[in-house]
Amino acid sequence: MNPKQPVDIARILLVIVILSALMVGSLYILRPFLPGLIWATTIVVATWPVMLAVQRRCGNRRWLATAVMLIILLVVIVLPLYEAISTLALHGSDIMAAIKGLPSYALPPPPGWVGAIPLAGQRAAQEWQTLSDAGPGGLLAKLEPYVTIVARWMLGHAALVGVFVMHMFVTIIISGILYSQGEAAARFVARFATRLAGERGAGTIKLAGLAIRAVALGIVVTAVVQSALGGIGLWIAGVPAAGILTALMLMLCLAQIGPMLPLLGGVAWLFWHGATIAAILLLIWSVVVAMLDSLLRPVLIRRGVNLSMLLILSGVLGGLFAFGIVGLFIGPVILAVTSTLLEAWIDEPSPVQQIDAT
Repeated sequence: MNPKQPVDIARILLVIVILSALMVGSLYILRPFLPGLIWATTIVVATWPVMLAVQRRCGNRRWLATAVMLIILLVVIVLPLYEAISTLALHGSDIMAAIKGLPSYALPPPPGWVGAIPLAGQRAAQEWQTLSDAGPGGLLAKLEPYVTIVARWMLGHAALVGVFVMHMFVTIIISGILYSQGEAAARFVARFATRLAGERGAGTIKLAGLAIRAVALGIVVTAVVQSALGGIGLWIAGVPAAGILTALMLMLCLAQIGPMLPLLGGVAWLFWHGATIAAILLLIWSVVVAMLDSLLRPVLIRRGVNLSMLLILSGVLGGLFAFGIVGLFIGPVILAVTSTLLEAWIDEPSPVQQIDAT
């Protein structure tokens, strides 16, 4: 019987330290490219079925399909986001000036139709009349400091147009690489996950891809559709600065706040200037656009992965606050993988149960 070999603790610790240093150094070197890498991975995973369909139509020529997908990314994703962010950045001074001037406006008396609204009409009319009697300022003077803080935060992030362009440039390049080498990258990630956690690791990677696709379909597509329809309604109704309001709607929809604030602002402007019919029609259109949030998003998300809507929305909002815009995808993926692993661990028979079964 061979004697037990002694454990070389110093060697093990040294290996751990060296590996940790290599990992930290690698991440530090890649730090400028990490946002673009995360965005590119998210986009490629979400659009991979489209890539395969385009490749089949291109006669299985991968390079041609990759070129077509990059053009689609530029038109569908990069240009709309760039236009939204640059619009907010270019009109930042106008937006701040308008907010600073809010306390100088006086709220007009409530229209007669407000009191006729069922249930809450009388109370709303009384509150409106109270604010109108307060004269110039009213509620707007109380809200102005908070609105200013929110506007400064949004404009501060939207003003980083140059950084956004750089990240998008890196994203497009990495996306092209991933589109052309997608299978090899997927095999590497699957092998790494299998090495860490066996078959459960491979299943986790598949779940992460489905979660990314679900969020891309449910959150981003719904936000784009809502903001586009809302912008069309504002433009047809003749509301000024419809482009700025549409860009703001896109940001709010991505942040899961919804499109109603800019749309209601347009409705109030129309009522203020006596365009009652246009205001009522825009109000009805606003309600229809807002309802898409609860109709379109669940259907699209269910096409990606069968997870709880509460789990996905919690991941979207929490990821947004924790990591910024890219957290829209990171948050749901982390919660989805954690929830699935936790459920698998709970359902797995314990050693005591296995002994009882035998």
